[in-house]
Amino acid sequence: MPNIRSAKKTLRKNAVRRLRNRIQRSSLRSVLKKCREAAEGTDQEATQAAFRLAVKRLDQAAAKNLIHKNKAARLKSRLSKMIKKSTQASA
Repeated sequence: MPNIRSAKKTLRKNAVRRLRNRIQRSSLRSVLKKCREAAEGTDQEATQAAFRLAVKRLDQAAAKNLIHKNKAARLKSRLSKMIKKSTQASA
């Protein structure tokens, strides 16, 4: 437990930031999961809408340093590949 006043404040700030990051990371994972589930489905419009939302959220998370920019790029690439594969299989 910190004794110095600035260290106490830092501890409080870190706790708030940790909770905020957990919420954002959890919502990001939910969006990615919904996108994957939509890719497995047959509705192409819903799949494209879910993909656009996922890409937007990944870019926002990378901009806020919630995840690394290369991780965001990798996830977008994998989602795109999955959607193209499911589109070709259904066509």
